[in-house]
Amino acid sequence: MRIPSIALALSAASLTLSAAPWRLSEALDLPSWIRLSGEQRTRYETLDGQFRAGRRGGDQALALRTSLTADFHTEPVGFLAEVLDARQYLSDAGSPIDNTMVNALDVLQAHVRWEAGRLIPGGTNTVRLGRETLDLGNRRLVARNAYRNTINSFTGIDWLWSADEGGSVRAFYFLPVQRLPEDADSLLDNQIEADWQGFGRQFFGAYATSARFAGQTRAEAYWLVLDEDASVGSRHRRLHTPGGRLFRRPASGQVDFEFEAALQRGTSRANVGNLPALDHTAWMGHAAVGYTVSSAWMPRVGISYQQTSGDRSPGDTENHRFDTLFGARRFEFGPTGIYGAVARANLRSPEYSLSIRPTKWLETSVSHRFLWLDSDTDAFSVTGVRDANGGSGTEVGQQVELRNRLDLIPGTLRADVGVAWLVDGPFLRNAPNATRSGDSTYLWFEATLTF
Repeated sequence: MRIPSIALALSAASLTLSAAPWRLSEALDLPSWIRLSGEQRTRYETLDGQFRAGRRGGDQALALRTSLTADFHTEPVGFLAEVLDARQYLSDAGSPIDNTMVNALDVLQAHVRWEAGRLIPGGTNTVRLGRETLDLGNRRLVARNAYRNTINSFTGIDWLWSADEGGSVRAFYFLPVQRLPEDADSLLDNQIEADWQGFGRQFFGAYATSARFAGQTRAEAYWLVLDEDASVGSRHRRLHTPGGRLFRRPASGQVDFEFEAALQRGTSRANVGNLPALDHTAWMGHAAVGYTVSSAWMPRVGISYQQTSGDRSPGDTENHRFDTLFGARRFEFGPTGIYGAVARANLRSPEYSLSIRPTKWLETSVSHRFLWLDSDTDAFSVTGVRDANGGSGTEVGQQVELRNRLDLIPGTLRADVGVAWLVDGPFLRNAPNATRSGDSTYLWFEATLTF
């Protein structure tokens, strides 16, 4: 097995790090206006019991992700560039491999940043022009992916106004970057091909966040638009997604909460291919409440409920399946990678969870999620398992996750290890194209070096 030399070099360097955070800029004694940093992550994953339609047996993968960022932080104009190398090993022709796992050696970010001061009164203004990554809100619809091996990026213009009294308004016009290659053989070989973007796929919108009120409560509102052309190979999505969010972040001795809802209207194809566009009406709702005990271990207990619409009838001219756009799901639905059993589509799912911090360097969490379909005629998540007649019911099963995160060298080296179980219910046992392989068990171990 061939592993990039940079991953070996960085892994070896981690053995000699001191207990204090180590940074590349300081080691090279660079001027303060040049910030050079990077990250190398290695994760081994294994899956026993395949739940995806059309696949059999277990699977494994070694996922490597290495990034290097250079930030020329001058005023009022600066420049940032980031190169990402995301690869996999140990996968084979039976693996569910796609470009969420592999994007070998490409430019993730390259943009000019203008600190425009008080261009618009009442706050400071920042304009970015070029290719960038972006997190919006709680990352359900737009995210810089953390657990996933590849990362979403966009090319265009982005304006952020940060109010003097708190809160912000963001507006952007982007061409989403298409990660290449896309075919499984090229991805298995970790082939290098330049990513691209074009005007056939446009993404624009606005996102506003309020100042704090009623304690630490905040509100957000947004309107996002995705417009794809009707070329063969696209889903011809022309979607408007307005929504809002009300939340209070976890804090010791306090109740936290989060409520978010979004409506989706427009047109889309049900699948990639030369098919007629369907009227698209879908929605998403999320509600969660938690409490953090004021004690040494900082235990937090939480309950949540997520519902996203599914397609009601596969043969009509409408599509009711919610599209999560460029959102992340690991923080809410468990690990992705070669697992990724749960997604923000055709879902009704309550969950309860517990997290503790026994020491400053260890965080442990456990969660138990129940899974039902919103529509009994639509597919479960992104698995492709479906009963178009609705005869297999809506009870999918349950998911249990145990996760441990360890700061081996705080600020420099972190380990993440855990296990997730997908317990199959009647739907995964009875649907016509279900694998009927029983419960699925996913294990992972990863180490991340930040330098």
